[in-house]
Amino acid sequence: MLFAAAVLAAGGRLVAVLPSADARERMVAPHYAAEFDRLRAAASEVRTLPCRRASAHAYGAAGRLLLCRADLLVAVCSGRPGRPGGTADTVAAARAAGLPVPSGPGPGRR
Repeated sequence: MLFAAAVLAAGGRLVAVLPSADARERMVAPHYAAEFDRLRAAASEVRTLPCRRASAHAYGAAGRLLLCRADLLVAVCSGRPGRPGGTADTVAAARAAGLPVPSGPGPGRR
């Protein structure tokens, strides 16, 4: 959410890709709900995938849609394998497709 807020503060355009209609209820912690709602309302486009429930499958589909629309992927990821459909899978798919993925110092590598 920090990156999305920074994009908007810099005058950029935000496109929200939601993995399912119930993603907010199932995956957003209550203390982040207001910020989630604010960013969703600020998005110039909101795409909600037709998946019935938020799941690894739904998140994988959202990642694939995101990559089809991206020129560059900026991700915050430990670099270790995570859950199927998660950030690590999306980063690996972006790299395999030749999409630029800048790499930073990572945890503990300053």
